[in-house]
Amino acid sequence: MNPMHRAFLKTPIGHLEVTGSENGIRTLYFLDFRVKPQHVPACLRTCITQLEEYFHGTRQSFELKLDLQGSPFQLSVWNELVKIPYGSTISYLELAQKTGNIKAFRAVGGANGHNPVSVIVPCHRVIGSNGRLVGYRGGLKRKKWLLEHEHAFSQRDLFYGKL
Repeated sequence: MNPMHRAFLKTPIGHLEVTGSENGIRTLYFLDFRVKPQHVPACLRTCITQLEEYFHGTRQSFELKLDLQGSPFQLSVWNELVKIPYGSTISYLELAQKTGNIKAFRAVGGANGHNPVSVIVPCHRVIGSNGRLVGYRGGLKRKKWLLEHEHAFSQRDLFYGKL
């Protein structure tokens, strides 16, 4: 068994914690607190570099080995998420259709919400059927920022009110 390592990255929308091993990236979560820069373990350097490139606007897709832990259903949803192109969005209903069960949109929403590697597996690209931003573990402000960063919604406001 390969030991788990972690690294931190400061981004325009908060700090990220990345965990993984030689088997691949296991988690990527936004933190609601600051962390001091630390040594980046060798097995996480490529991930940190690619995330830096993404946040600087020079990377649109990730080429990383992932070590995702989830149920077969969750893994099927996460597999569909990585197929959503940069700068695009789909609804939870569309995502349910892509997983083969249109009636499972609530379960798809749950699996989307439990995505352990946000940004890399782009769960932020899933929106409500009405075109509104809904649900994001990192917070709707971050989801809005990520979509605007990708120019998915640069021309319209998706909120009824301000965040």
